[in-house]
Amino acid sequence: MSKKGYWMAMVDVTDPENYPKYIAANKAAFDKYGAKFLVRGGQGQVFEGPAASRLVVIEFDSYQTALDCFHSPEYQAALKLRQAYSNAHFAVVEGA
Repeated sequence: MSKKGYWMAMVDVTDPENYPKYIAANKAAFDKYGAKFLVRGGQGQVFEGPAASRLVVIEFDSYQTALDCFHSPEYQAALKLRQAYSNAHFAVVEGA
């Protein structure tokens, strides 16, 4: 059994009016690769390092699936929107 893969992001939304376009656009990739949101916005406090307006953790069936989703044409199109409407600290990691 392979270990799960995770996307971890701290996002500062710089254009809240247009950020929902990114959320709508990423749905195709997340549906295709079976993304499961464990954390998506909601309350949170950053105790060390730079603060962020959104904290996100997304689970995938495997590390490779998490990477494949990120590199997919569907997500790369959505990513251009995210980069236009926010700044992020982002990583793809393998679970324990």
